[in-house]
Amino acid sequence: MTKELELALEVAVEAGTLTLKYFRQRSLKVEHKRDKSPVTEADKQAEKLIRSRLLKAFPKDGFLGEESGEKQGKSGRRWVIDPIDGTKSFIHGVPLYGNMIGLEADGTVIVGVVNFPALNQIFYAEQGGGAFCNFQRLSVSNIKKVEDALLCATSEDYIFGKSTSPLDDLRGKTRLFRTWGDCYGHCLVAAGNADIMIDPKMNPWDIAALLPIVTEAGGTCFDYNGNPASIFGQGLVSTNRPLGDLLLKKLRKHSQLDG
Repeated sequence: MTKELELALEVAVEAGTLTLKYFRQRSLKVEHKRDKSPVTEADKQAEKLIRSRLLKAFPKDGFLGEESGEKQGKSGRRWVIDPIDGTKSFIHGVPLYGNMIGLEADGTVIVGVVNFPALNQIFYAEQGGGAFCNFQRLSVSNIKKVEDALLCATSEDYIFGKSTSPLDDLRGKTRLFRTWGDCYGHCLVAAGNADIMIDPKMNPWDIAALLPIVTEAGGTCFDYNGNPASIFGQGLVSTNRPLGDLLLKKLRKHSQLDG
């Protein structure tokens, strides 16, 4: 384990412990940002803690956080974090929220940590080192047919939206569809407990930590349009390789027909 991953794990646990002090507290105050997304004192304090700890250890690194914005670095590396992914779940006492820390180097995310403090689960990976949850190695499922798959999604836009994308057409074709969303759904894919997770709209801090976790578990990631996964891509799709190959083939065919 590199010192970067070791620190990210330590800091994610600290941030998680902090958020639990606010979790399911009726006195929790909720504000709304310009984009109308909710934010709480727990989000702000957790990001402050994470930012302080990471930049103290690696002062030349850059930083991009949902609440405090970006700090340019000099090392060619950047920490990309979401202090609470799934703030709506957090506000309503649902334990499927996560503290997310990713480390990007020269455009590639090389370390990812997602801590679910209310579940006592922490997912993590670093490039070339495999993916784990609570020290147990992760592996994606071996499901090969869409009709056998468990599909997850976060956004109500995905459930009720109108689109001609073949990804939207999956809703009525999979064995099971559930809204176990946000970072939790992608981690379920990494653990082999779900087969496809689709998020049409995401920000860089929502994506970064997930990429090494899913891919090091043997999975594949791409954006909603079938492009290679990127923190600046159009959302994120996580799945195993057989289903990923199938979905990418459908997306390419759809793109050719649209063209």
